[in-house]
Amino acid sequence: MAADKTQTYDLVVIGAGPGGYVAAIRAAQLGWKVACVERGDTLGGTCLNVGCIPSKALLESSHLYHQCRTAVKDHGIQTGDVSFDLAAMMTRKEKVVGTITTGVEFLFKKNKIERFSGTARLLDNRSVQVTGKKEFRLQAKAILIATGSKAAAIPGVELDGKRVVSSTEALAFAHVPKHLVVVGAGAIGLELGSVWHRLGADVTVVEYLDRVLPTADKEISSHARRLFKRQGLKFLLRTKIEGIDITGDGCRVIISGKEPLVADKVLMATGRNPCTDGLGFAELGGKTDKRGFIAVDAHWESSITGIYAVGDVIGGAMLAHKASEEGVACIERMITGYGHVNYETVPGIVYTHPEIASVGKTEEALKEEGIPVKTGTFFFKGNGRALAQGDTDGMIKVIAHRDTDRLLGVHIIGPQAGDLLAEAVAAMEFSASSEDLARVFHAHPTLSEVLKEAALNVEQAAIHG
Repeated sequence: MAADKTQTYDLVVIGAGPGGYVAAIRAAQLGWKVACVERGDTLGGTCLNVGCIPSKALLESSHLYHQCRTAVKDHGIQTGDVSFDLAAMMTRKEKVVGTITTGVEFLFKKNKIERFSGTARLLDNRSVQVTGKKEFRLQAKAILIATGSKAAAIPGVELDGKRVVSSTEALAFAHVPKHLVVVGAGAIGLELGSVWHRLGADVTVVEYLDRVLPTADKEISSHARRLFKRQGLKFLLRTKIEGIDITGDGCRVIISGKEPLVADKVLMATGRNPCTDGLGFAELGGKTDKRGFIAVDAHWESSITGIYAVGDVIGGAMLAHKASEEGVACIERMITGYGHVNYETVPGIVYTHPEIASVGKTEEALKEEGIPVKTGTFFFKGNGRALAQGDTDGMIKVIAHRDTDRLLGVHIIGPQAGDLLAEAVAAMEFSASSEDLARVFHAHPTLSEVLKEAALNVEQAAIHG
């Protein structure tokens, strides 16, 4: 098929996920002529279509169902028999996704960004071939790769999309599995494990390392495991998967030194790999690390002049908001000469119940670096609003430098942890101390008072604990 006439732009963005579409919009706002190539049917990438948004929709639906069955009676609310309609939950999830992806399409039109549907391949550092229903050759003075990531398996295990699945398939089960094995106790594994457990599945989480949420602060991780076990999730830690056998109606998960696990479905939540297949970056001599992530400099430019990359495809924290911030900063650097991301304040959230949220470094990491610290903690059970809500599980931990009192990390497990974290992120962005945080007004009664008390407790000055 002959390519259509070459079209010229200031910027070509490859990938319309949270890194790509945000970068495209920012470039258009700053006056550049922008094209965006996306091979999916809809905009928004993994996050909006088969990741962040649909998973949160199902987490919310399953949590409401669980609340109706267990918690509302404590508030004097009588519901009788409660059931759920899984198909209706899935329909609602798709409606939420559709609303947001349609919104991104509107933003493209509003900002006069031209969308090309198809697969992009780099021809050189100034031109891109797009192959779809039609073929196009796009030229630009800058190219931004934002192709994201895909689910990774482990050696000896293949994803078949039916019995052994990634998060994409686990968001669309037609029936609740009787027994679900989740391989990986990170955010994705715990979130989707929670969804299906609330809806009736017997869930076993298998983790190679010695704790859940291995990158979390150890105190928070231990607290989380206790709460999830109390909810009914089962854990096998320090456990190695050697293989998975597909049987007639399920799977046998082969575990080193232990009896096999039998399951209807196995969710592989063992990390993600960069999407660079067919991109042509390596063929042009582009530098990647040993896992295939594109190497970039401090301004997100790759080893090939004029080709930039942001988001999951460059590694680091594989989070939508990190990709978006990189996209904006990269574009602003190109056009205005200045763009910056403070990687010390990237927030991370696990949307289980209770939520788990953190910013900055863990106490263990700081001590390994030889940095002297002091900590303050406070539990939600000592908070009036949490008691009124009947949602008292969890705690907040504030970490500050022992000598300067500068905030170095805040770690939360509890109700609305993700929203409460925003104040801590802002405080750290402005180099606040734990005393600054402790002396700020916090309205009463609110959950945010737990953060104030934890900050006060850095100096053993908590009022209510």
